[in-house]
Amino acid sequence: MKITEVRVIVTCPGRNYVILKIMTDTPGLYGVGDATLNGRELAVASALENHIAPLLIGRDPDSIEDIWQSLFRGTYWRGGPVLMTALAGVDTALWDIKGKRAGLPVYSLLGGKTRLGALAYTHAGGRDVSEVEDSVREKIAQGFKVVRAQIAIPGTVGTYGVGGAGEASLASWKNSGTPWQDELSGGGEWGDGGAMPYVERWEPTPYLHTIPKLFAHLRDKIGWDVELFHDVHERLTPIQAARLAKDLEPYRLFFLEDPLRPEHKESFRIIRQHSTTPLAMGELFHTKWDCLPLISEQLIDFIRCDLGHIGGITEAKKIAAVSECYYVQTAWHGPGDIAPPTHAANVHLDLSVPNFGVQEMVFFPDIVQEVLPGAPTFKDGYLHVTDAPGLGTDIDEEAAKKYPYERNYLPMTRRADGSTHDW
Repeated sequence: MKITEVRVIVTCPGRNYVILKIMTDTPGLYGVGDATLNGRELAVASALENHIAPLLIGRDPDSIEDIWQSLFRGTYWRGGPVLMTALAGVDTALWDIKGKRAGLPVYSLLGGKTRLGALAYTHAGGRDVSEVEDSVREKIAQGFKVVRAQIAIPGTVGTYGVGGAGEASLASWKNSGTPWQDELSGGGEWGDGGAMPYVERWEPTPYLHTIPKLFAHLRDKIGWDVELFHDVHERLTPIQAARLAKDLEPYRLFFLEDPLRPEHKESFRIIRQHSTTPLAMGELFHTKWDCLPLISEQLIDFIRCDLGHIGGITEAKKIAAVSECYYVQTAWHGPGDIAPPTHAANVHLDLSVPNFGVQEMVFFPDIVQEVLPGAPTFKDGYLHVTDAPGLGTDIDEEAAKKYPYERNYLPMTRRADGSTHDW
């Protein structure tokens, strides 16, 4: 069996996705993978079309490991978000082909089910503690047993994870007479088809005061029957993160997500020295080598790489295997800016690995499901995939044509003095 064609499909059914469709010389046999890198979609599409696709033509799609290694090492300039996202698109499409060829779902090829469903979490947020409480209760009513809680921070413009709060505070800031606001914002808003990035303003002091109060309120009002956690989104210094983790100990978080930026992993030692709050990290990692220091030193409790940015299932299953040795559980990244094939790949892996922890998920709108059918389904707190051969997802190429690419950017965060800050 040979690969005969590699199609790169860029579509925007509500948001941009880069989909890879690998065709074979077996009639009707193809694989669908996801190569979406939010905010840099066309860079990945170009890498696939101009550099990677020619290397795949004529290859045996059954040779996943060899193809993976040759694409990873063969560039010499290995790694990085663009190339690893492109590699993930190839990898997930090849696993899809392998499952279809075998007549088995991918989880069966990975060793079979170790659980009936994947425990899932969703996102709750609000402008104050009462709104967050209401949002958490809504998620519990939907069946969720694990909920991420975010809250608007006083004096900020935009708050990560809080829908609607950013627009209100942005309007307030624009009317405050700050002389350089228009320059820094670029006039941008979310998804306005090519404007400059939306600018958030953020300061650590009010944040560090607010978050412990939020979880004190939630535990008092909602109790302990639901698992709660919080996403720092890598905005703190090591000692600030240590203070927050320590302050949150009484509220027994499921984990504290992404407390530090990813570059200097040794900084996690400072948090561990001061707190027993469980930690999760990995959204911005690109290979197993990024993960290794945090796992081997047991500086985190959950590894939460994005399968779509670390080279797909092939690399993720190796990360999971190493993590098992150090009591680290998986919590793969699963936002709306990766497409259904990656969400399906997440759950196939979740079902098969023994050290699964929890899975992030979103409910895809109808417009996405029209183009990319087959996303995992949610019931009573757990995610499920079908027993269809392969990943169980697909792409409707004619539907995809109705939704052309729209340029968009991720937001930028600045301090009150105007300096650029990390997410």
